[in-house]
Parts: sequence; C-alpha cells; structure tokens
Amino acid sequence: MKFIKDYDVIVIGGGHSGIEGAYASSNLGLKTMLLTISLDSIGLMPCNPSIGGPAKSHLVFEIDALGGLMAKIADKTSIQKKTLNRSKGPAVYALRAQIDRFLYSREMVKVLEKQPGLDIFQGEVKNILIENGSIIGVELTTGLNFKAQSIIVATGTYLSSKVIIGDFIKDSGPNELSNSKYLGASLNQLGIKTNFFKTGTPPRLKKSSLDLPLLEIQPGDSENYTFSFEEQTGSLPQVDCYLAYTTDRTKKIIEDNLHRSPLYSGVIQGIGPRYCPSIEDKIVRFPAKEIHHLFIEPEGHDVEEIYLQGFSTSLPGEVQLEMVHSIRGLENSQLMKLGYAIEYEVINSTELKATLESKTIPNLYFAGQVNGTSGYEEAAAQGLIAGINAALKLKGQEPLVLDRSEAYIGVLIDDLVTKGTNEPYRMFTARAEYRLLLRQSNADRRLTEKAYAIGMIPGERYQRYLNKIENIDQEIKRLGELTIEVDHPKVQAWLKEVSSSPLEQSLKASHLLKRPEISYSRLLDIYPSENILSPREKEEVELLVKYEGYISKQIQQVELFKKGEKKMIPEDLTDYKVIKGLTLEAAEKLNLFKPASVGQASRISGITPADIQVLLVYLEQRRRSGGDH
Repeated sequence: MKFIKDYDVIVIGGGHSGIEGAYASSNLGLKTMLLTISLDSIGLMPCNPSIGGPAKSHLVFEIDALGGLMAKIADKTSIQKKTLNRSKGPAVYALRAQIDRFLYSREMVKVLEKQPGLDIFQGEVKNILIENGSIIGVELTTGLNFKAQSIIVATGTYLSSKVIIGDFIKDSGPNELSNSKYLGASLNQLGIKTNFFKTGTPPRLKKSSLDLPLLEIQPGDSENYTFSFEEQTGSLPQVDCYLAYTTDRTKKIIEDNLHRSPLYSGVIQGIGPRYCPSIEDKIVRFPAKEIHHLFIEPEGHDVEEIYLQGFSTSLPGEVQLEMVHSIRGLENSQLMKLGYAIEYEVINSTELKATLESKTIPNLYFAGQVNGTSGYEEAAAQGLIAGINAALKLKGQEPLVLDRSEAYIGVLIDDLVTKGTNEPYRMFTARAEYRLLLRQSNADRRLTEKAYAIGMIPGERYQRYLNKIENIDQEIKRLGELTIEVDHPKVQAWLKEVSSSPLEQSLKASHLLKRPEISYSRLLDIYPSENILSPREKEEVELLVKYEGYISKQIQQVELFKKGEKKMIPEDLTDYKVIKGLTLEAAEKLNLFKPASVGQASRISGITPADIQVLLVYLEQRRRSGGDH
C-alpha cells in the first residue's frame, strides 16, 4: 500500500474537538495532520454563536490552563460578555461570551496554519487502516493514503449525518456542508458500536428587519473579564442582545402543525438533548407554560444575521415563517436561514479508556460530539485531552488523566467512560461533587503545573503563574497577621455603613473579611497592601479567605475520594465472575466497563456498596496470596 506522507498523529475533523486535538499533539512535538471535509468548516459554530455559560465556562478556563486555544480565541472574537450567577456564589460563577463566529473561525485557522509540525488537508476519510491489530493510517475517498501511528476521530455531527426540515431529508452536515458518508461503516467493521443522536438549530433572521424597540435589551458587562489567564483584551465593538417571548398564537401554530413535525411523525429516530429541546418539544412537554423566552443573539459584530436562541425547530419552512411572525417585534422579520434538525452517528463512550483511547484498538482515540456530548466546550475539552494523550503515549510518557476532584474535564470524561450517555451529554455544575474546589477562577492553580510538566505551556507563562500564586498567598498571609484595632475610627464607621456589627475587640483582618457584607476592596482602602494585585488576584484572595472553612471540608472529602481512585484494579482481572459473592449483574457490568480503579467501579450504574465491599475483599486476598505483581 502506497502512503503519500507519514504522520505520528492524524486528527479526523476540524471542529472544536479536532482543533484542540491537533494543536495539542503538534504542540508536544508530534508530526500531526488535521483532516477536514472542508477547510471552510474549521472552527465552525453551526449552532449558537456563544462560548461559556454555567459549567461550560469552567471547561473553557481549564482548557486555557492546560495550554489549549479556545479561551484565547474566544476573548479575541467576543462581542459581548457577561458573568452569570453572581448571586449564587463563586463555585458557580460563569462567564458567557457572544462570539463573532466568522472571525472565530478565521482566527483559529490562522493559529493552526502557523503551528509548527501541523499540516491541514481537505479530504474525507473512507477507512481507518489497521494491520495486525495496529493503526497504520487512513484511506481517503479520493484514494490517497496517509500513514499514522495514532488517530483521533473528532467528526462532530458530520458522521453519517442527515438534515431534516419537515418532510425534507438530505444527507448533509451542518450549514449545507458535506457529511462523512463512509467512516461510520469503517468503524462498525472495526467493532466500534454506534448509535444515532439528534440536535437542531433555530431559524436565522435579518437584524434590520426586527422591530428592536419592542424587544427587551440585554446589555453585556462593562468590565472585560477574560476566559484566558493570559488576560488578553479583545478589541471588537461590544453589542447588545435582546429578549423576546412566544405568544398564544405561536403555541397554536405549533399545535396545529405537530403532525408535520418530523420529531413527532417518526421521521427523526435519533435521541435529542433533553436540556435543549426544540420549541415544538417545549410546547408538548410544558403545555401549562404560557410563554417561552427567546434570546436574540448576533452572529457577528458587522453582519445582519442573528440567532434566535430557544427557538430550535425542524417544522416545515412555511410553518417556521408563520411561527416567527407570531412573536412581538418579529412580525415583519426576514428569514435568512431555516431551522433544522440533524441526526448523526455517535459511538458508545463506555468503550473508551479515561485517556479517550479505544479499549479494543490501541492508538485509536475519540473526542467530541462523536462521543455523545453536546456543546463546543465539551468537544474542545475532549479534543485537548485526546491530543495530549495520543502524543504522550507515542513519546512513551505517562498519560494525562484528570479525576473528578481535579477538573470539570475529569467529571466530563469520567461520566462518559464510566456511565455512558443515552442522550447528548451536557455539562452542568451539579454533575461535579467538588464544585467549590473546581471554580473557574482557580483552574490555573489546579492544572497549570500539569500543563507545564508535559510541555503544553512555555516557561515564561509558567513563571507568570508562579508569580500570581505567590502574590495571592502572600496577601492571604498578610490578612491573617494584620490586626484590626477596635478603636480604629474608619473601620467602625465603615462597619456601621454596611450594617455590620461593630468591633468589640481587636481581630485579624482575615476574620473580619469572612463576614458576608465585608468586601476586600474596601478593606484595602483602609489597609492597603504593598503588593499591587491584579483584579483576578484580588478576587481569588477574597474568595479563599471567605470560604476557607467550606474549602477545607471539601478537601477532606476529596482525600477520601482519592483513596478509592488509588486502589487500582489489576489489568489481568478480565473476568469478574470468578469473584465469589459478587452478584451476576455486578460481574457482567464490571466485565463490560472494565474499570481501572475501585473508585471508578463504584460509579458504574447498578454497582452497589455491597458489590464494592466484595471486590475490595477479593483484591486484598489476591494481594496477600501474591496474585498482584
């Protein structure tokens, strides 16, 4: 077989997952190729033009701390930013940005084209080539073959996909782009099990055709808070979003046309996202709800195209037009694109290791929506981890596996490989047991050491990180040693002003700061620090002091969790049916999932504490008899 060129790693797919995977692999010194069906689809945002939001922002901050791209490009191309959940506490603060999706794609292409060791090629993969059980490369539909030691499949929603609008069905990827027609069959031949999921998008409208004064304006925040810890300031003009509402007429139009909805006529077989239903699904599932919120979001800072968030639909085109015109402020709006549903092939994510490598085919990795997830952020996080691990394995180094106490990325991947998903998986803060420790603000403290150790970030950035941590720690120490005297006139007046109890005796500044109504910035006005801290450093100082007790308790919980994660299960334990006392159901599930540790085994659905106790006894007996080496 003739190969055109040799690579260490080939990444299939140029979406958010493929981008991060290819960048990580090449950044770690591996000769890498990014294969995409269309060069125009690199970094495409076929759905909502935004990045971040609850839990998703945590993933973006973690991607940045690990040396990935998404945060930096999002900062550079954002046209509105908001920090959500300000009233709910720091564990769930969430930065969300509207993005100029056209510029985002162009900026990503610029970075990738300049990346040393990375080639980009347009082509469709027909077959993954394997010889004697080992990856040897890929075959394209054009007959070209490329050699590779490792492959990352990051096909997003393009694998065997079809677009559906009413009774119109077309083999297509998003935005009328070609889909991946043959790779799904190749994966099936390799024994990779697949299923079909479904997602959708709303109509796009022409902004100048909207009656904006009739809509509720939604401005962004005045400060330019960044996803990236490098704190690069974007220069794009900031724009407003708007809020609209469905009406009784909207509801009636949908109810009268439900028989024409492919979602209810049986045309759509794929499983859709429960947490982001279509507008017709909302009407059916929540019949008592009178109105539904719709967010009008620009797709760029200098384009007319706007996105109708919350109005995803696959109803016929003429029905979509009637629905849109039933909304106040949109009565005369002009449609630029119809909404549509898209069905696409996904794999069973429980067939993957925590590194995102296949359990059955060495050096074959999967990342992104092909693993059953939804969202740009979840995809990018997986791509980054797959790219890092593909590179580390070929370099003969230990893999990067983040556990649930270290990162939302760890929660995401552990959920996928341990529990699987029967619907498009979306990250929520509620999925993380230790979310007070997994704040977006401290992602660098959690992950930068790891990124530097494997070579994902340069020395100068690492030194800036060390300086930041030193500034924070020194200031916390100063507050712990600084005594607030009871007779200080400014302090007593300030306490009265903020309705806080007056001081009856002297106390340390850190104790005073623990009061909910006391701010660190006001404390600094009275007792300034010799160390000049950045806004982000100040935020972390206040948070660490105020929540010290809660953080300490959660650290203790993590220590217990770590004990289970450290109790590894020998790889040669391949048949759990040999363990006496283990239920047949437990043995079958453990045989199926093949957990790496006792902690992972305990999170498999259907495995009980009693099953874990039997497993622990067996492992101890085996250790004592010399069965482990």
